[in-house]
Amino acid sequence: MTSLTPLLDKIASPADTRALSVADLKQLAAEVRAETIGAVSVTGGHLGAGLGVVELTVALHHVFETPKDILIWDVGHQAYPHKILTGRRDRIKTLRQGGAFQASPSGPRANTTRSARPMRPPRSRRRSASAPRATPRVTIIASWR
Repeated sequence: MTSLTPLLDKIASPADTRALSVADLKQLAAEVRAETIGAVSVTGGHLGAGLGVVELTVALHHVFETPKDILIWDVGHQAYPHKILTGRRDRIKTLRQGGAFQASPSGPRANTTRSARPMRPPRSRRRSASAPRATPRVTIIASWR
């Protein structure tokens, strides 16, 4: 039987994306998108956030040296494609099941507090009371050492 994701089947880590051509990267993105849809259709969950960053995720892993270069996702659901490309594809279909793969980060490094108040910018970037509010707010999704 022919696989529906032949290129994704060959990806064991982000390093495997670095040798791919642009055409292969486009195919890989399509396969990651199909895998994400397949996983969420089985387990339920938020689909839009993950689908919105598929091409971005493939590009980031192609350009940066993850995990040496650290990626920070705005919400856990955006990390579905990232998890598929980082050797956790086999566990993606266990999302939202007790004791299984989690959409959101957990553990000592996870931000477990939630607040309706946005983060304050550094003092040098704070606006004065008369300055208009800039929209939309930009979130850093990648950083490197």
